[in-house]
Amino acid sequence: MKRSVHEGEKEAKKQKLLEQMGDGRLPYLTPKEDKFYPLWMSKYSKLTLQEARHIPAELHQVVQKAFVTLLHHGCLFQDLVRLKGKDVLTPVSRILVGRPGCTYKYLNTRLFAVPWSSDGVNISYSTEDVSEACKAFCDLNKFLCSQTASELHKLNGKVVSPLSVRHNIPEDDGDAKYNPNAQKAGEPEEDPAEPYNVTLINYMDPLDMPYLKEEPYFGMGKMAVSWHHDENLVDGSTVAVYSYSCQDGDIGEHAEGRDPSGWHVGLKIAWDIETPGLAVPLHTGDCYFMLDDLNQTHQHCVLAGSQPRFSSTHRVAECSRGTLHYIRSRCSAALENLDTHPDTGAACLKSVETGVLREAEDIHSEVEFEWLRQFWFQGTRYSKCSDFWQVAMAELEDRWKQMETMTSLVLEQIVKDNRTEEERRAIRNCVLPPLAERRDLRNEWRARCRSKLVKSLPPDQAPHCYPYWEEGDPAMPLPFDLHRIVTRLENLAQEDD
Repeated sequence: MKRSVHEGEKEAKKQKLLEQMGDGRLPYLTPKEDKFYPLWMSKYSKLTLQEARHIPAELHQVVQKAFVTLLHHGCLFQDLVRLKGKDVLTPVSRILVGRPGCTYKYLNTRLFAVPWSSDGVNISYSTEDVSEACKAFCDLNKFLCSQTASELHKLNGKVVSPLSVRHNIPEDDGDAKYNPNAQKAGEPEEDPAEPYNVTLINYMDPLDMPYLKEEPYFGMGKMAVSWHHDENLVDGSTVAVYSYSCQDGDIGEHAEGRDPSGWHVGLKIAWDIETPGLAVPLHTGDCYFMLDDLNQTHQHCVLAGSQPRFSSTHRVAECSRGTLHYIRSRCSAALENLDTHPDTGAACLKSVETGVLREAEDIHSEVEFEWLRQFWFQGTRYSKCSDFWQVAMAELEDRWKQMETMTSLVLEQIVKDNRTEEERRAIRNCVLPPLAERRDLRNEWRARCRSKLVKSLPPDQAPHCYPYWEEGDPAMPLPFDLHRIVTRLENLAQEDD
């Protein structure tokens, strides 16, 4: 797949920043420096930190147990993502958990949310432990939605102090009985328009990540996650992160810069060489919130410590084209044009109007390349947690096969004697571009599934080139390789010219 313009723009900005820096390093601050908190309040005020001691102890227990459960059940995986036109394996292992049917796309990879508990949805999990883990992240999500609503309420009235979250709960609340459905007196109601709909669960073990990059601008040390804005989020939405470092100890003072044994989140204003960056220490159970538009105006990275670390990063994924409900409705719209002949019982088209045909072909490609191939490229990982997406993909595959039949019926129209030359030309010109694109994309996905990097993956993570079928398969109305069909249509177009 072609490298996006967005990726090219980011690379150009990065190179310009490095050129402006020359051989020097940009300054950054840690809490041991006097200017750290004034800088935080003036330039990073939309970042707030809630220390672990101000979060209910029961919530810590169930969430930290849930992290370990997912790890021990083999539910966390490195993603094979597309970056700068190449497939790379993320150093971080992860799984998406969230509202049933939600997905989250980053670096040209669509992750499918293992559903957390949801009223009215019957979900079958692989084990009771995994079910309890997903429920724990649902409970954490409710808590973080509540805290975010409170912080945004403060932000609307005044500039938020980075310490404000630390002082908004009495000291003894940390051991209070936790009720995820309870709302504190006087607390603003969560905005129903923008609750967190997914959380990306991450696991990072520095001992398994010897190839970590050095932070390039400030000299902050090794990065577990490079500088970035979180992608595919609702504009202006907050990101909330719960951090859990295994065998976490006190982060000590260091002669220069941050202590490399402790995990930190790094913050900088995007593409700014004037304002110093921040390295904020993260202890076990700490939460931080990137409020409002901070994720768009600033970039953040994760600076590696010496111990393994989990995180749960709650976000408002932009799901207008990324839910199971959405793609089901798209499939239904395409199949509205599929009918059955009253005399023969054979499949036929209701309309050959070019607008109708074009929409159906666009949906045909969308369900194949944005859903089926994205899902199976990630192997059988999701079966480790639940059968939710396997069932959904079987349904989508059935609808996709009906669209293959529809495309074959469109091709028949191009050679029908009862069509005028003008009608045949219009149908051909309508179907040729999506077929050519489908041919090219199938070849690219098949090549990705055969790359050298893929061969190093364990069987349950190895990509499947699916759907795939051999030439002449009687169950399929069209071949997998569309080269001959596309060539024939192109030749017909040249004859008309």
